[in-house]
Amino acid sequence: MTKQSRCSWLDTSKPDYVAYHDNEWGVPVYDDKKLFEFLTLESAQAGLSWYTILKKRNGYRNAFANFDVHKVAAFTEQDIERLMLDAGIVRNRLKIAATVNNAKCFIKIQQEFGSFSNYQWQFVGNKPQVSNLNSADDAPAITPISSAFAKDLKKRGFKFLGPTTVYAHMQACGMVNDHSNNCFRKEEVKKLGARQTV
Repeated sequence: MTKQSRCSWLDTSKPDYVAYHDNEWGVPVYDDKKLFEFLTLESAQAGLSWYTILKKRNGYRNAFANFDVHKVAAFTEQDIERLMLDAGIVRNRLKIAATVNNAKCFIKIQQEFGSFSNYQWQFVGNKPQVSNLNSADDAPAITPISSAFAKDLKKRGFKFLGPTTVYAHMQACGMVNDHSNNCFRKEEVKKLGARQTV
């Protein structure tokens, strides 16, 4: 069996990282619960490696009510204190408080747009953007779209979601297909890009 080509940034010695790349990264996400999970994990990542957060994903799931946005929005100061003692997550008070704050902002967007997905996907015209990347070095850290998206989130009260973090979110949930051209997932993810209309 020939070895499959994957994105060059991926550490293939880490099976859980490979599984994330092969099964999730870049796949278009339209489910609000999943989008809230990805936003929470991306905002927690600020200043850290994505793999650090990936390893703590179950910890975040447990800490933040399985990413139930209404439950997280109802968290109190006591909940924040409790989570500061939770070794399953990054114990940064500002990031924990930001997640509770962001949950409240997320719900307001759901009320305004019918779903967070409707709001988010408008930034790419409801269609995944496909990048032309020959290597990881070709991938931008920020794009005009991620800057506009981040600016609008900030205006709506979100925290820890600057243009770089937002671009990472866009990559993760398939708003942009940033698999490198030689990666076996590039074409597979492209085929998933046609949105399923219910």
